[in-house]
Amino acid sequence: MKTRFTYRDSSTDGFVPSVNASKRLSAVGLLLCAGMFAGCSEPVPSGGISEPDPDLVFVRGYRSADDDCKLTGESAFTVEFLDDAADLVTCSTGSAAAATLVSETSSSMVTQTNSYTLYTVPRR
Repeated sequence: MKTRFTYRDSSTDGFVPSVNASKRLSAVGLLLCAGMFAGCSEPVPSGGISEPDPDLVFVRGYRSADDDCKLTGESAFTVEFLDDAADLVTCSTGSAAAATLVSETSSSMVTQTNSYTLYTVPRR
């Protein structure tokens, strides 16, 4: 006697799970794993803006004169991120220079614009 999920095996007189039930359970398990990994993405910073990039005052390259990450000075946009114990550094969002800044320093992202990500880098 066949049912949707099991069938009766006359030789053992017991219920044996059908192949369809096993496939369905495997598919459900894979979907659960995929859902867990999808939830591990990094959240979008709450301080980001979707308007045109603000006026930023670039002082110089941060680690060298030709560094793509720039030491950033005071402007109406940056005034709330400036700190006397840290440098405010701006890098192009997603750039290799930004990745090395994060890996080489104890920087923290403070905000993000359309084109730039601003980090605070402690001096001490």
